[in-house]
Amino acid sequence: MRDLILKGVGALLGGLVGYEVAVLAIAWNPAIQAAGFLLYVVAVVIGGVVGAIVSPAAGRGFVASMAWVLRSLASLSLHDLILGGIGLIVGLLLALFVGYLLDSLPLVGPYIRLIAGLVFGYLGLHIALQRRDEITGIVSRERGAPGSRHTQATPKLLDTSVIIDGRIVDVVLSGFLEAPLLVPRSVLAELQRIADSSDLLRRNRGRRGLDILNRLRRELDAVSIVDDHAAPGTDVDDQLVTLAKAQHAWVVTNDFNLSKVAELQGVRVLNVNELAQALRPAVLPGEELAVQVIRDGKEAGQGVAYMEDGTMIVVEGGKRLIGETSEVIVTSVLQTSAGRMIFARPKSTESTGPSTIQKR
Repeated sequence: MRDLILKGVGALLGGLVGYEVAVLAIAWNPAIQAAGFLLYVVAVVIGGVVGAIVSPAAGRGFVASMAWVLRSLASLSLHDLILGGIGLIVGLLLALFVGYLLDSLPLVGPYIRLIAGLVFGYLGLHIALQRRDEITGIVSRERGAPGSRHTQATPKLLDTSVIIDGRIVDVVLSGFLEAPLLVPRSVLAELQRIADSSDLLRRNRGRRGLDILNRLRRELDAVSIVDDHAAPGTDVDDQLVTLAKAQHAWVVTNDFNLSKVAELQGVRVLNVNELAQALRPAVLPGEELAVQVIRDGKEAGQGVAYMEDGTMIVVEGGKRLIGETSEVIVTSVLQTSAGRMIFARPKSTESTGPSTIQKR
């Protein structure tokens, strides 16, 4: 049934094309005007037959080409689609202007608008997509100019480490990190390489990162995938910093070295580890804590416990409390580059036995 409809449409269009060819032939050679009616009939019949023959194949080709277009558009973000649509509209307006100027040309004049529409529309679409970083930067600067009523939030670029870490989901859900959140395709490709690794641990980390990214994009609608035009062999971190500078974006990471490199190049960095450190509860010397000593420390007689946020507590004389939940008194707090360390002593040091709240 579909092929029959396509053949009918093809015969109609082919007949119209044949008629136009006959008109052009008579205009080009007035000597054949005497056979005008017969020429029209022959041209319409031939055009209709040809159209009916080629229309099924042309229809299948059209469907296949539209499927390819839809697959290509599926990988584009809404931001890119909007910019591409604007570029296409600008190109079609230029084509309309050019077609108006050249419409009076003999023979080819009526077709100039169609040709110009295809050429300028294609150029407008691709130029807008290729230059989207510059266009976005210009628009962002205009919105952030003095006197502007609206300001656009600074885009944040997520690197591989912060995606694999997983805490970014909770940070987004809590509202501490606002959109737009962007993931460069080079980072996505690195996640895929890690997920395809032969090493089991790396493969599991990569797959967890892809799952987290899918949750951020599909369930929370929090991230968009952006092209960074990475050259072959370019380091992902270098490409991330370059993209951040081009888009005036911030980098969200857990990587200490990347943080330092980005800051040296003038790129703002949001480190989730630093956020976690800042949110840990303050503990002052003299405070009492209930902790469970789980192992012995480096020095003789020491025991080691951990707070719920992972902060290490070194208990002097706590080796005898291993496996027990006891009260301790904080003696000092040491802040290091690796985090915070708390030193404490058992609350009851004069009794012969440990001061125990709960024995397990």
